[in-house]
Amino acid sequence: MDLSISALNDRIVSCDRCPRLRTWCAQVARDKRRSYSDDAYWGKPVPNFGDTSAERLIVGLAPAAHGANRTGRMFTGDRSGEWLYRALHRAGAANQPNSLHIDDGLTLKNVLITAVNHCAPPDNKPFPLEVVSCHEYLELLIRGRVWKSVLCLGSIAWTEVMKTYGLRPLPEFGHGTYVDLSNGTRVIGSYHPSQQNTFTGRLTEEMLDEVVSSFISYR
Repeated sequence: MDLSISALNDRIVSCDRCPRLRTWCAQVARDKRRSYSDDAYWGKPVPNFGDTSAERLIVGLAPAAHGANRTGRMFTGDRSGEWLYRALHRAGAANQPNSLHIDDGLTLKNVLITAVNHCAPPDNKPFPLEVVSCHEYLELLIRGRVWKSVLCLGSIAWTEVMKTYGLRPLPEFGHGTYVDLSNGTRVIGSYHPSQQNTFTGRLTEEMLDEVVSSFISYR
């Protein structure tokens, strides 16, 4: 890569491009949720997490206010992360199924996790301009190497990844949908393991296992 994962993470953590998001993250870190009142919240942009030499990339939407914004690690400390890391563990890409805090010993094998936005947005909804402001970090990551496979959690992640690869018109998003790029990369779509999807049954663990297995095993 022209820019190492470590150097990219340093740039992400120090980013202040989106005043609304920075204010919100700091407020959440200060006020806290009662159940986490003794925790020291991260409250900053959340860096990429995983195997820095990975050939496979997972793209989420954004940190959760009391999840990664609290713990400082992608998909850690919330129910979406519980689903994702259980699936990665079953697929052999994580050494344990639990993701509780930044020092819990979790490691990933050949997988790196990033997000469209690295700051937690109110109501889990970043503004379009905030997505644009953060897009450079995704582009640097994606274009920094040829990925074997990219797993997009949700339609926004799918759209931003497709834009980065220059696909026009944008392929339609769907769970289990995939696009094979000319460079050999397979981009796979999945419903996001949000509570909105998992509580309603739109996404089941079996569905997530199937798409994660496909993502891990592709060529």
